[in-house]
Amino acid sequence: MFSNGFDVVYLLYLGAKEFIHVVAYFTKVEDMSFNCGIVGLPNVGKSTLFNALTATQAAQAANFPFCTIEPNTGIVALPDARLDKIAKIGGSAKTVPAQLEFVDIAGLVKGASTGEGLGNKFLANIRDTDAIIHVLRCFEDDDITHVDGSVDPIRDAETIEMELILADMSSIENQINSLGKKARGADKEAKAQLEMAEKIQVILEAGKPARTFEVGDDPDEKRAFKMLQLLSSKPVLYVCNVSEDDAATGNALSAKVAEMAESQGAQSVIISAAVESEIAQMDSPEDQAEFLESMGLEEAGLNKIITAGFKLLGLHTYFTVGPKEARAWTVRVGAKGPEAAGVIHSDFEKGYIKAETIGFDDYVTLGGESGAKEAGKMRQEGKDYVVKDGDIILFRFNV
Repeated sequence: MFSNGFDVVYLLYLGAKEFIHVVAYFTKVEDMSFNCGIVGLPNVGKSTLFNALTATQAAQAANFPFCTIEPNTGIVALPDARLDKIAKIGGSAKTVPAQLEFVDIAGLVKGASTGEGLGNKFLANIRDTDAIIHVLRCFEDDDITHVDGSVDPIRDAETIEMELILADMSSIENQINSLGKKARGADKEAKAQLEMAEKIQVILEAGKPARTFEVGDDPDEKRAFKMLQLLSSKPVLYVCNVSEDDAATGNALSAKVAEMAESQGAQSVIISAAVESEIAQMDSPEDQAEFLESMGLEEAGLNKIITAGFKLLGLHTYFTVGPKEARAWTVRVGAKGPEAAGVIHSDFEKGYIKAETIGFDDYVTLGGESGAKEAGKMRQEGKDYVVKDGDIILFRFNV
């Protein structure tokens, strides 16, 4: 038993140096959370969507601005049918899916960048998120007021985008002043940071978000960009909230949003928060499936948001399988073996030796680990191996 609460199964290999390889099935893991902030103008359906996502009523949904004042947080499981398949084959007692955190953030109004409404709180909460889920109202309803008096999702998107840009312009100006003083000395890092800040300032002053800046492959350039901590640098997913009648096909308003998203190289999804709220209250998967079919929907819109949010963050999953559990682990796309091992525990990354890896398709087709071994489909991967989505991995490392 590790001191931090891991349950482990030890496999001891005695060689010339008599080192220990450990293969583990876990009850406690390193904290590696990623989150998406749900943002939008007041009364666009953010809290209703959040409630449906988390299948709770933690966020009060009401017809007045600033209903949500403190950000509500919910952990949501990533829908992945592969996990159940490998758990059944591996004889696992339970499954643990990958998770994504969603934060319901207070509604924004024009002037938020200068503190209007709950602007300061809104912007501070966004700064703490990894990506933005931007909910846009794409439905007409006389009983639900719009803060600007009419429904126009493109205008709404531009309102929030501009507030983020204005806040970033103020931030970048302050950073340039501070970095300029350091750069006049012998601080090379400050000089590189100043150069990056000045490049981004030009983009912001042109009314474009920081995420439109094309960061190169140079690690130092990536680091300099990230250190600016700009709100408009975060990736965005546009969520078109439509009426129940338009849940299956969308409407003219959601079509405009899709066109806007495509022009930005972003994604958009169509959901009806009202429909998703109804589904979330159904206990039976059969009832949910029947309801979706009656609405002409192939899957819940929330699944599309969760999956899209995962991709938005540049993440995918690999699996571990054992008698206690089959678990999906979250790792960034492009991560190599040691980094993926570190998601489980930092000791795994530090002492990484190799990873015994089976592709998902091979694992399922060949009936699990034994079949994959016999067919020569279990690979021994070193430190330079780039983990693929769906890999089933057994890590070996020095204690």
